[in-house]
Amino acid sequence: MSARVGRTRRVLAATAVAVAGTLAVGLAVAAPSSAAAEPTLGQLAVAKGRYFGSATDNPTLDNAPYTAVLGSEFNQITVGNTQKWQYIEPNRGRFDYSQADKIVEFAQAHNQIVRGHTLVWHNQLPGWVNDVPAGELLGVMRDHIANVAGYYKGKVVHWDVVNEAFEENGTRRQSVFQQKIGDGYIAEAFKAARAADPNAKLYYNDYNVEGIGPKSDAMYDLVKSFKQQGIPIDGVGLQAHLILGQVPSTLQQNIQRFADLGVDVAITELDIRMRTPRDAAKDAQQATDYRTVTNACLAVTRCVGITVWDFSDGYSWIPSVFPGEGAALIYDENFNKKPSYWAVYEALGGTKTTTTTTTTGNNGTGCTATYRVTGQWNGGFQGEVTVRNNSSTAISGWTVKWTLATGQSLNQVWNGTLTANGQDVSVRNANYNGSVAAGGSTSFGFVGSWAGANPVPAAVTCTTA
Repeated sequence: MSARVGRTRRVLAATAVAVAGTLAVGLAVAAPSSAAAEPTLGQLAVAKGRYFGSATDNPTLDNAPYTAVLGSEFNQITVGNTQKWQYIEPNRGRFDYSQADKIVEFAQAHNQIVRGHTLVWHNQLPGWVNDVPAGELLGVMRDHIANVAGYYKGKVVHWDVVNEAFEENGTRRQSVFQQKIGDGYIAEAFKAARAADPNAKLYYNDYNVEGIGPKSDAMYDLVKSFKQQGIPIDGVGLQAHLILGQVPSTLQQNIQRFADLGVDVAITELDIRMRTPRDAAKDAQQATDYRTVTNACLAVTRCVGITVWDFSDGYSWIPSVFPGEGAALIYDENFNKKPSYWAVYEALGGTKTTTTTTTTGNNGTGCTATYRVTGQWNGGFQGEVTVRNNSSTAISGWTVKWTLATGQSLNQVWNGTLTANGQDVSVRNANYNGSVAAGGSTSFGFVGSWAGANPVPAAVTCTTA
């Protein structure tokens, strides 16, 4: 699938401290280190022997708030577009790695492993490939794989060697490779990839194969045949572009049957789309669905990791392809963590701190404030308050109030404006996040100090403008 780039959102990002960790899936990778912040999804995944990653695309690398999350929250990166044929070999025999290199270098700078995507796909091909005579195409395909996989040898731990070669009924997709080379092109692609990089794990990747059905059966038969023939294949990728409330009931069973063939399984392009706008019920269902997918992977030893297809709703490909749908990811457009994030966090073994909420204003139907401590260390702590609009119409402003315990103080607030009167604190919206749609949410963060104890407040109130 292609990553679609959304519009840049204004966010004031805080600098968070992270806990040290390593990833031992394919390569050892050091996670960002620190003493105080709660663990990231990547660090939690490491503790489970997995990775948790995100796809990304080149235009988003210019957005500092975006890259602050991308570089710290995840321990794996997939190159969303620019390792595809149209970018890498736009003209026959002329290779351009400049765009993909930027993403690979970003991952290396942030101690993240890279999944290569993709060597052979019927889509996003330069026009010249379709014009290659049948007798030459196998050689052209082999040369392309040799160049690309050889160039990234030692930098890419997984390759999606062939992508989306089957139709929904399990028959072969009539791509230019299928038509001009025949059934053997997939096996030849895997052989060429192994020759180019003997250490990379080689994957077949497809969509609508998460549950057991005709398409996943065809993929299963392909893998089984390859294993019997000694054709190199190390894993299968289940893209998992899912619909709200429709996670296949056979997901775990399907992952297990591929593992039983002796290959690894990865959830490679996860997103779970809904009809927009979001509301609390949809968010809750999406959280349940993300938890289900994560648990299914964790239940099978050879399910090695999960990659979301970008992490922020502002950069999702869904709205441009499915009009009226979206909100498919674990962060919203403003890089606030959604309930789906916390569902994954808890499924991976993270523990949420105590929260407290009180609703006031608009006759009791206005906004709700949820307070949580996200990190704590000797004498200091970091927290986050999520403001949700529970009314049926948009709000234009909000104010959150609570009373600090004796010994507590707030030192810094972002995405909000702080007023303090003794131990009573009030945070009103910043000039860019006061407008919240019906059922929507925003958040602000803070760093504080404490002495003696650091309890959560007994009550947190939220009022609307």
